[in-house]
Amino acid sequence: MKTSAFAYYRAHSVDEALRLHAVAGENARWLAGGQSLMAALNFRLDEPSALIDVSRIDALRGVTLAGPTVRIGAMTRHVEVASDPIIAAHLPLIHQAMPHVAHPAIRNRGTFGGSVALADPAAEMPACVLALGGTMELVGPNGVRRVAADDFFLGSYETALQPGELLAAVHLPVPAQGARHGFAELARRNGDYAMAGLCLMLAGGSARVVFFGLSDRPVRARAAEAAIEAGAAPRDVAALATEGLAVFGDLNAAEPTKRHYAAVLLRRELERLTGHKDHAA
Repeated sequence: MKTSAFAYYRAHSVDEALRLHAVAGENARWLAGGQSLMAALNFRLDEPSALIDVSRIDALRGVTLAGPTVRIGAMTRHVEVASDPIIAAHLPLIHQAMPHVAHPAIRNRGTFGGSVALADPAAEMPACVLALGGTMELVGPNGVRRVAADDFFLGSYETALQPGELLAAVHLPVPAQGARHGFAELARRNGDYAMAGLCLMLAGGSARVVFFGLSDRPVRARAAEAAIEAGAAPRDVAALATEGLAVFGDLNAAEPTKRHYAAVLLRRELERLTGHKDHAA
């Protein structure tokens, strides 16, 4: 299929982008890497009145370290994040997860912020941001505001972004010294969306367990987090992997299968990180 007709504008600054969006109206869409948007347009799943290209705005690109926080500009491409020394040194969870994002051709064009703002429930980067306790920097007609990752992902492809707002950057706290991380996913083929995926952060006495590909958004497994913080063995934590979570089956796997996948992923990663392996039947 071909897209419906739309206007196209290229913005060279954030202020210009916001002005163009105000003129184009709420049915306008931001164009970042376009790796998901263009497919949606070609299938006419979305028929915007205009596309506002923000990919050339330098202020929205790059990775910087400011004290205890890493800022990733929304227009930073996946390939740039994957090779950035700041990410490798301070955010190893993202460094480990990035090769699982689609394929090299898509990582060369797709953007970090585009993935987070799209909020595909089976995507890796939204789950990493949630596991790391990130904060979204949003700019819009009413200025700048920040939204914690726990409050940003509202449902399938639904976020806290308001009409006319643009995701400018993601701020991620650098994990404390000695923090441990785990990442794992199950997919039918390399580069496919995950049937089930896990991002795990252990820092001091706290834990953040985030699953993706199970529900309508990346979700924290709070029962499992509490069990880890209480010192439970990996096997017992895994039994609580999806306790209290809404899990949805799809074409790849039924709900019970996905719950089983989640438990297996969590147990394996905990055993790897803690060195505690329970071989009892």
